[in-house]
Amino acid sequence: MTETIGMLGIGIMGSAMAGNLIKAGFAVVGYDPVPAARDRLSDMGGQALSSPKDVVEAATISFASLPSAAALAEAVAGVARAGGSGQILIECSTLPLSAKREAFAAMEGAGKVLLDCPVSGTGAQAATGDLVVLGSGDEQAFAHCAAAFAGMSRRQVYLGRFGTGSIMKYIANHLVTIHNAAAAEAILLGMKAGIDPGLVYDTLVDSAATSRMFQMRGPLMRDENYDNPTAAIRTHLKDLSIISGFAAELGCALPVYSAAEQLYHAGEALGFAARDTASICAVLEHMNGFDRHCGADASTNSSSQS
Repeated sequence: MTETIGMLGIGIMGSAMAGNLIKAGFAVVGYDPVPAARDRLSDMGGQALSSPKDVVEAATISFASLPSAAALAEAVAGVARAGGSGQILIECSTLPLSAKREAFAAMEGAGKVLLDCPVSGTGAQAATGDLVVLGSGDEQAFAHCAAAFAGMSRRQVYLGRFGTGSIMKYIANHLVTIHNAAAAEAILLGMKAGIDPGLVYDTLVDSAATSRMFQMRGPLMRDENYDNPTAAIRTHLKDLSIISGFAAELGCALPVYSAAEQLYHAGEALGFAARDTASICAVLEHMNGFDRHCGADASTNSSSQS
């Protein structure tokens, strides 16, 4: 018989994960409070159910890809009411540790298992299965989910006790935040020096200076292609607040990260909240008074006309 996998949350990440699980030969059932998301699952060959409870009663292993701590609490409340015991819910979202731990306690009290397994990767990477699972929690449960993990990711790392996966995701997003900002600065520096952004990208993408963010978001910065986000500034700001709060709890100063973080807040202020995080390149252009379409600094053009 075909194994059934559940999916709670069918947004950008959840739908990509569900699609890959279906391609891998699993039957997928899922729930999302948004009707269009449920339709999306049906269109790709999955089955939309009416509640998290129904999903967990139909699948012994389920994934959760949820936008907020409140969404997780609501989903877990439904899962806890499900009949049976021993079902495994794999929580893949980036959320505060406190929310994950509360969900863990609720699941444990209901005789079910919660794994803390955030994924490293963007929506575009999720679509191709190019995700890394940062796993933590019960080791036997994690091992039991090996086939399901393989169906939606390219690499799975078991990190130990529950919560370590989230901490590793905070560290990963700390680096993503900085590398994305560095890529944007590099593209801008080249343009201000009169070098085409495409030439900057093509020259550096396979050099010692490259990064995964430069490889992935450099083309978006080069082409000013920000309106089909695989990770929006609004979503990343949620992650930034979690990282900043976690570092503050540890008393850990992060000066480079703190400087990079301001570019995303500036992007929101400039109306880019719904655009891809690559649009911080446009934020830097604005901050520098630079208009790439004029081939020179807007400030220079203004002074030469006065």
